Amino acid sequence: MIPALILAAGSGRRMGGPKAMLLLDGETLLQRTVRIAREAGCAPVIAVVGDWDPGALDPTVRVIRNAEAAEGMASSIRAGLAALPGPAAAVLLLAIDQPAVDASLLRRLLLLHAAQDGAIPVACAYGGSLGIPAIFPSRLFPELQALEGDQGAKPILLREITVSLPFPDGTRDLDTPEDLARLTR
Repeated sequence: MIPALILAAGSGRRMGGPKAMLLLDGETLLQRTVRIAREAGCAPVIAVVGDWDPGALDPTVRVIRNAEAAEGMASSIRAGLAALPGPAAAVLLLAIDQPAVDASLLRRLLLLHAAQDGAIPVACAYGGSLGIPAIFPSRLFPELQALEGDQGAKPILLREITVSLPFPDGTRDLDTPEDLARLTR
């Protein structure tokens, strides 16, 4: 099984608070992302959160508090990778603010990863580029651990030979209260 690493430590400055705690269809964005990762068959599921209370989560989820969350996404990737139990062949990185992500999409990513024998990254393609959700083989863990600042893993995806899964709705994300209002209308 592939572990899922949920990046949810952001303070949500533009949203007015942690996006992970926003409600969508009766569950927080963090709860929703945990559920989707579980439904897709990922295990373990690790949620990297900031210095706020993540609320009630599936008891099997490993919650990691990222004391360096203010640095940006790279610190959450490093914290999550450090929390992986034992050797992992790969990891699925995903964020909580992409409302179009569902278990079906993640299952397709996992199947695509398996079809490549786990040797190369598998990423979603949207907005003319590659991004998360994405699966990174363990050979790329050192590069992920070396990321700094608010830089995510996109440069690695763009540099590597990467298999992509078309995901046009990946451009929809939740960054502002207006984004959330549009989604819930």
